[in-house]
Amino acid sequence: MTTTLGAPSPTPAATPAPTRLTQLDALESEAVHVMREVAGEFERPVLLFSGGKDSIVMLHLARKAFWPATVPFTLLHVDTGHNFPEVLAYRDATVAEHSLRLVVAHVQDAIDDGRVHERPDGSRNALQTVPLLDAITSHRFDAVFGGGRRDEEKARAKERVFSLRDEFGQWDPRRQRPELWDLYNGRHKPGEHVRVFPLSNWTELDVWRYIERERIELPDIYYSHEREVFARDGMWLAPGDWGGPRDGERLETRTVRYRTVGDMSCTGAVESTATTVADVIAEVAASRLTERGATRADDRASEAAMEDRKREGYF
Repeated sequence: MTTTLGAPSPTPAATPAPTRLTQLDALESEAVHVMREVAGEFERPVLLFSGGKDSIVMLHLARKAFWPATVPFTLLHVDTGHNFPEVLAYRDATVAEHSLRLVVAHVQDAIDDGRVHERPDGSRNALQTVPLLDAITSHRFDAVFGGGRRDEEKARAKERVFSLRDEFGQWDPRRQRPELWDLYNGRHKPGEHVRVFPLSNWTELDVWRYIERERIELPDIYYSHEREVFARDGMWLAPGDWGGPRDGERLETRTVRYRTVGDMSCTGAVESTATTVADVIAEVAASRLTERGATRADDRASEAAMEDRKREGYF
């Protein structure tokens, strides 16, 4: 008896390995989704842009989200009058390069009108709330993108991605809405608005790794340079018209960089030799303090300093 063997079965094609998103891919995808959701749901969004690294990354994400169209958001900067010149120069150059619309709200205008008053320490960081809320009201912005991240500070860790603000611009943590399965609720009453934080789930290290991957240019102030500074309350502050240094505070030339930038009167430099993005990444990875905890004097006022300001309408 003979047996006829059938033709050999063809070798099955290899099953392609599933594509896996890297951590940065997943964070970018989430941020882009949030920005597109806002563009589809709100009438007059605005993106806070100071020329700091987080707002620069936000703008980069917005350009990717809507490419090849232009960014459909106005940019807003609350200028304290005590900003670092390098950062303002970067802000203006970026706006011009990409043909963006920038609205600048000035703390000095609110001081001149008598609606806010200079502080004894010269810091204007906490004075930004009034001009910010004025700009939101006058331009009828209903969604405001901010670069806040949950890893920065305890009050910011309580924020949702979509953070409802009442008709006075104030934040109440009890009114925060659940955000299950990346579903965001932007409903709000007339006069209310929503703060939106696309970088909520990013860390400082994520931001720097994304800057490295995307080859994003930053102001030189973020990298090691020689600068005249003076010591106050355990930080190296830059001199300026805001009132520093005081009697007994000596100017020194130090090799420093800034982990975060804001009002010169309350933003400290850190001693560093990091001159490249890779150097900064290594430095941040070894750090045990957040950039705000290490270099923002206004956050040291009390345990609830940031939360108190947020309840009043701060970023």
